[in-house]
Amino acid sequence: MKLHKMFFMFPVIFLLVSTASVPAAGDFDWTSDFNIRAEADPSGFRARLAARFRIGDAQINAVVSHVERPADAYIVLRLGEMAAKPADYVMEKYRSGKGKGWGALAQSLGIKPGSKEFHDLKRGNDLYEDNEGGKGKGKGQGKGRQK
Repeated sequence: MKLHKMFFMFPVIFLLVSTASVPAAGDFDWTSDFNIRAEADPSGFRARLAARFRIGDAQINAVVSHVERPADAYIVLRLGEMAAKPADYVMEKYRSGKGKGWGALAQSLGIKPGSKEFHDLKRGNDLYEDNEGGKGKGKGQGKGRQK
C-alpha cells in the first residue's frame, strides 16, 4: 500500500515542483540572450558595464566574480543604481537573500517590485542597444533618442 501511494505522489510532487517557477519565467526573459552575448565577448561586456555604470575594474570584478551569470551582474548594478546604494552593499543583500528572487532583493533595497522602474528592468536592459528582450527605458533610452 505504501508503494502505491508513493507512485501516486511522485507525479503530483513533480507537477508542483515543475510549475512552481512558471510564473517567473516571463520575468527577466531577456537574460538568456544577454548572457549568451556577454559570454561571447567578456571584455566587451566588462567595458559596457564600466561605461554604463561609470565604475572601474575593481568594482566590476567584485560583482562579476560573485554572481552566476553576466545578467545577474547587470541586474545587481542596476538595482544598486535604482536604490542609490553601492555595489558592495547590494552584493551583500544578494548573497544573504540568494534564491528569493529579484523582487525580494529589490524590496530589501527599498525598491517597490511594482514600480515602473522595476517593471522596465524586468522587461529589458539598457546595456545592449538592440535589446530584443524588452524595451525598458534606462539611461540614454528616453525621449528623442533615435536608433
